[in-house]
Amino acid sequence: MTRLASYREGITSMGFYSDEIQVRFEREPTLEKRPGLPAAFIWRGREYVIVELIREWHDYRQRGRTKAFYRKERGSYRAKSSRRRGSWGVGRDHYRVGTDSGEVFDIYYDRAPKGREGAGQWILCRRLAKD
Repeated sequence: MTRLASYREGITSMGFYSDEIQVRFEREPTLEKRPGLPAAFIWRGREYVIVELIREWHDYRQRGRTKAFYRKERGSYRAKSSRRRGSWGVGRDHYRVGTDSGEVFDIYYDRAPKGREGAGQWILCRRLAKD
């Protein structure tokens, strides 16, 4: 059985969080909009090195005031394209990762601009455990 298969079997949630994390990349991302999977992250003062990508998914749905605009243009190229690729500052890129500590985490990049730099932020939302 591969390591990936063992992660998928018997995983239960151990805790839900909404903690901002710092990430480290092997090479700096070329696109701020889609930074991709980091090499490691720091959570609560400890660094976790990502050794395996278990699952990846993206949510580029419009939320808030812009939702009505996209409902009006349903079927338009702009609406379809934004759901597939996302508009700047809209959506989240989710990753379920295995770390060097043997733990599994769900992290995501929230593309909504935060602060003066206009960049999004990385969030740790769940730590998982095996049954």
